[in-house]
Amino acid sequence: MKIKGWKMKTMVLLFGFLFLLVPALSIAQQYPTKPINILMGYSPGGTVDTIFRPLASAAEKYMGQPLVMLNNGAGGGTVALGLIVKEKPDGYNLEVCHSGLLTTTPHIRALSYKLDDLVPIMSFGYSQSSLCVRADAPYKTFKELVEYARKNPGKFTYFHGTTGGPTHLAMEVPARKEGVQFTPVPFPGGAQALTALLGGHIGGFTGGSHLPHVRAGTLRLLVVFSEKRLKEFPDVPTLLDLGYDFAAEDLFTIVAPKGVAPSIVKKLDESFQKAMDDPKFIQAMGKLEIVINYRSSEDIRKYLYEAYARFGKLIQEFNIPKEEEKK
Repeated sequence: MKIKGWKMKTMVLLFGFLFLLVPALSIAQQYPTKPINILMGYSPGGTVDTIFRPLASAAEKYMGQPLVMLNNGAGGGTVALGLIVKEKPDGYNLEVCHSGLLTTTPHIRALSYKLDDLVPIMSFGYSQSSLCVRADAPYKTFKELVEYARKNPGKFTYFHGTTGGPTHLAMEVPARKEGVQFTPVPFPGGAQALTALLGGHIGGFTGGSHLPHVRAGTLRLLVVFSEKRLKEFPDVPTLLDLGYDFAAEDLFTIVAPKGVAPSIVKKLDESFQKAMDDPKFIQAMGKLEIVINYRSSEDIRKYLYEAYARFGKLIQEFNIPKEEEKK
């Protein structure tokens, strides 16, 4: 039977396409075949570094390959994201970061990345952030801190992580309502800032890694930024309890360069989800009062875009200026 010329060309093209597609599918099915690099946009010993390492260790048995952790805390995490978007989208270069770097920071910094440059893999929890001060500070409540700031304009200094981020906004909301000023001080990472607070070089610290020092009695909690009070410290009020209409949100998220094959995203998503049952991971999250909460790749993608619009509106209302990215 004779086949007309155009039909023959069509069949040749079809078989050619399938010939190219089969190896690609095979690679995706075999993934991973080598160690996976995970860029940590924060300094060693910080909150994210502390909670993610046991999760990564547990995920290795499901991935069948080592997960190699690399720290780069420059720019509060923005430099690392700028690096990861330039990597090949093959699933061998990932990053773990706060969602705030994707939902709030782009509104106030000129960055080398944007939300569309990344594909979310999954989210494994969210922080119940709070403000702490030294135990010997003259203010024992957040209300007393506000009064101190009113009498001493700009004198109260604190660490918040990222300009325009959830914890920064959590300090700005009451400050603007009360007509006072809290002065943020930049640090390479949370570990350095916490050391500075313990040494009396700054007045406050926002985040979650300070809780072990609160338990030890060297630091004092003044207010919780999350929607609910901390289970371990039920007497410490939230901003909502104090009449400020704001609750900080920051999800711990794993991302990859845009273009990673859906089958690879699924493999990563499922592996990290299974790893969340690891006792060491659960213990690390519990020590810092971080809520274990799984969101799939699609769920976290929807959240990020919704939060990007919502926080952007708030930043615009606060007239927080957009500044150039610091290299």
